[in-house]
Amino acid sequence: MSCKDCGLCPGGKEPPRNPKRMRILLMGNPNVGKSVFFSRLTGVHAISSNYPGTTVGFTQGLLKHKDICADLIDVPGAYTLEPTNEAEEIARRILAEGADKVILVLDATALERNLVMALQVLEKQIPVIIALNMTDEARHKGILLDVDKLQRALGVPIYQTVATTGRGMSDLADNLDKAEVSPLEAMSKEERWQRIGEIIAEVQTVTHRHHTLLDRVEDVSAHSMTGGLMGLAVLALSFTLIRFVGEGLITYIFDPIFENWWLPLLEQLNAALGDGHLRSLLIGKLIDGSIDLEQSMGVLSTGFYVEFGMVLPYIIAFYAILSFLEDFGYLPRLAVVFDALLHRFGIHGYAIIPTLLGFGCNVPGILATRVLESERERFIAATLISVGVPCVSIQAMLSSTLGVFGMRYVAAVYIILFVVWLILGRLMHITLSGFSPELIVEIPPYRLPSFKAWMSKLWFRIKDFFLEATPLVLGGILLVNILDMAGVLQWVGGALAPFFQKVLGLPAQTAVPIVMGLFRKDIAMGLLIPLELTAHQTLVAVIVLAMTFPCIATFVVLWKELGVRRMLESSAIMLGAAIITGAALNLLLNLL
Repeated sequence: MSCKDCGLCPGGKEPPRNPKRMRILLMGNPNVGKSVFFSRLTGVHAISSNYPGTTVGFTQGLLKHKDICADLIDVPGAYTLEPTNEAEEIARRILAEGADKVILVLDATALERNLVMALQVLEKQIPVIIALNMTDEARHKGILLDVDKLQRALGVPIYQTVATTGRGMSDLADNLDKAEVSPLEAMSKEERWQRIGEIIAEVQTVTHRHHTLLDRVEDVSAHSMTGGLMGLAVLALSFTLIRFVGEGLITYIFDPIFENWWLPLLEQLNAALGDGHLRSLLIGKLIDGSIDLEQSMGVLSTGFYVEFGMVLPYIIAFYAILSFLEDFGYLPRLAVVFDALLHRFGIHGYAIIPTLLGFGCNVPGILATRVLESERERFIAATLISVGVPCVSIQAMLSSTLGVFGMRYVAAVYIILFVVWLILGRLMHITLSGFSPELIVEIPPYRLPSFKAWMSKLWFRIKDFFLEATPLVLGGILLVNILDMAGVLQWVGGALAPFFQKVLGLPAQTAVPIVMGLFRKDIAMGLLIPLELTAHQTLVAVIVLAMTFPCIATFVVLWKELGVRRMLESSAIMLGAAIITGAALNLLLNLL
């Protein structure tokens, strides 16, 4: 399918509805596999948008199958059309706007709960076709369903599917034209529950089965004590694996590529360009007469190497593990485990998901705060991610800047940032007005992820990193070089040098890299290496850098998500926290 065939607007904007195309809604409860359905039915041509006036997102793509060409809309997951939260309100509104057909995805392992919204949709007199998903999982759990009886009871066609493997998907797509209007009449809540009870009694049989290993793991992870210990163990193992895999990719794949292929090309280009501004912009400064991929600061040298040689390997490792935990079903349990702790900071446990995303990249982490229900929660979570959660780019540079002094200094960065995260979160919880709603989250059963779905999700996240981060990194380095040539950075650094010396205990030359950090933190940390700072000075400089804006992209996203006023408030908190922490750390280290 070509770009012009899909009819979607560039730039992530919501496309206008095409009156000539059919409009199909993909609806269901959260965690029923709708996203997998969507990706299988539309392929890669899709865009994500916010519903106008809200922070709730939905995805729209083009479904082309045989004679059908339709706009497919992945409606936010909802348990009911009698809204209890913003996502359910948006689901109700999208349905009210009209649709030619609805693909209703039901979870065969939890049919009773899924029928609540299903009956409400069927009452709307819109043609519906039902995908009874996770039928394999239901059978493994001893849940037997008479699909023929269920189809007669609901009055619309039903197709059994397993979205993760693709089973039944072609049958569903082939028969979209058989969607029917259910003869169901509108019911009161009491009548609806009574009808659900009758349907379940008629179509569902539950047989005894022995607990599997996954069942036992579910029991352990749900317990308050063992669940907390398991959560800490999973996080520790995850970040150990991320570092192991990331370093392995750098050592055995990416470094050899840059040293054997990219560096010789740059040397030839350097010789061809000679002296001049263009060479300074593209290649950067020569270190001891040769190109240094970490320190030369050229767009094609340091820009490419930091982005693709040092950061990308950790991005791959991070999102591979995060996607596995997500598809396995562990992340909602992690949210429940951390709910009691996070409520002390005015946010509920689901903020752990944006926080974990922030360790990969702060941009998707801040975007993911949309899952939080109140503006106060989103502000606190976004600020804490920006201040106390180092993205993988910064983490990749920690070993280069502080690792030479010993791993205890690298560990100290994480400990200090965690303490600041706790204190700052508590202070914002006490001082900011608003409310923090209770955590209500669906806990799906553990299931082994589909390798294809897992790899597909990993590819989409890596692709987003390329599209979002690469222009900003290269553009940031280009801007820094231009400002450096114009003497702007030196002027700003010189003006701030007395402050850095007196308050932070840092030599005057560190002012320029820290100012550069406003454009890109990982590059700025690399510029600290040739300054020959002491271990204590490097620790203070790294902490100050890590606690202010991670990059221009984060600044833009905060602006977009919080608005100008709240973004400025968040920036003031970041700057104040960074200066206070740096000054306190400098004072403490001088006393030791």
